Amino acid sequence: MNIPALSMALSNVKTASEVGTAVLGKALDQNEIQGAGIVNMIASVPTETSVNPAVGSNFDMRV
Repeated sequence: MNIPALSMALSNVKTASEVGTAVLGKALDQNEIQGAGIVNMIASVPTETSVNPAVGSNFDMRV
């Protein structure tokens, strides 16, 4: 059994796993920032009820 090659292979796998985890963490942070921005954009849009509260509250229907 080639112990030095096995040790290097395991070290490479560990490093690749740590890098992958770090990249996924950065992607998660970026998605949280974008999600917060979208929530802020939605919250800043005025709704019709704040302008005219009577619109849409009643309707007449005939069959």
